Amino acid sequence: MSTRFRELPWADASDGSPRRIGVEIEMAGVALDVMAEAVRAEFGGRIEGGGAFVTHVRETEFGDFEVELDASVLRDHRYREHLRRLGIELDEENTASLDRWLADAAAHLVPYEIVAPPVPMSVLPRLDRMRAALQREGAQGTQSSLLYAFGLQLNIEAHSLEARWLTPLLQAFVLLYDALVKAGNIDFSRQLTPFIKPFPGGYVRHVLKPGYRPGIGELIDDYLEYNPTRNRPLDMLPLFAEVDEQRVLAAPVEHELIKPRPALHYRLPNCEIDDPDWTLARPFNAWAEVEHLAADVDRLADAREEYLGRPAQALGQLADDWARRIRDWF
Repeated sequence: MSTRFRELPWADASDGSPRRIGVEIEMAGVALDVMAEAVRAEFGGRIEGGGAFVTHVRETEFGDFEVELDASVLRDHRYREHLRRLGIELDEENTASLDRWLADAAAHLVPYEIVAPPVPMSVLPRLDRMRAALQREGAQGTQSSLLYAFGLQLNIEAHSLEARWLTPLLQAFVLLYDALVKAGNIDFSRQLTPFIKPFPGGYVRHVLKPGYRPGIGELIDDYLEYNPTRNRPLDMLPLFAEVDEQRVLAAPVEHELIKPRPALHYRLPNCEIDDPDWTLARPFNAWAEVEHLAADVDRLADAREEYLGRPAQALGQLADDWARRIRDWF
């Protein structure tokens, strides 16, 4: 079991400060108060209840953590509006009872989630220590049930918002996508969901074509043409909205769900929190391989040429070779 977090080739964000990372961990099997206490035990702060669907851990060392049922229609109490349309009005006591019942029922299908604020990369071992505490409390992950298409999401602060940095990164990711799926043993139930649909082949060929050196506007437009959705294993819409929000919002994307931020939203990994041999280092180190490929100009050029030069039926062996390299960091 690897507990070592591999260093990234770019240590600094665009403003020169150390890069930070936000982590979102989905799970079942533990109650919101247990999850909140695991956060508080590691990072301090105070627990503030927000009802049956959400709890906050305020004023930790790094800001506020949210512990929530990952279903906005419940968290935001939008279901109450549907009841009102049916002529059903609930008093405070009945509303609280219904909230608790809905939370218990939804927990069999919808994950609870810890949403951490951006923290320095050096804090990742402490997040992993929190993960281990929850594993001991009985937290369940992706492979505990066919219904648990739970994931781990990493919001990795960008080193640069310029196309000359983002383009090689996208190229490295699409080249390594199949290898990341293989190396991470991405659960079939998660691959069936709409949330991590792979980049379409036309987009992959477009960004890998020789001489593709777009400016930032062209890079965003190309992405939106092929990917007018958040549902990609590497969701670039929050970062592109940080660069040019109006350009992104002019496209037919999920406007209300896109929060501009200078971060790469990596959504592919499983959450295997119930496996004592799994650590946060595993998905993070897989991501690190993407950045190391992007940083190596010659290796990236060779990988593009090799990928484009192989017939489709031979790409599986190439992905196997790259997956073995990624697993070396597990």
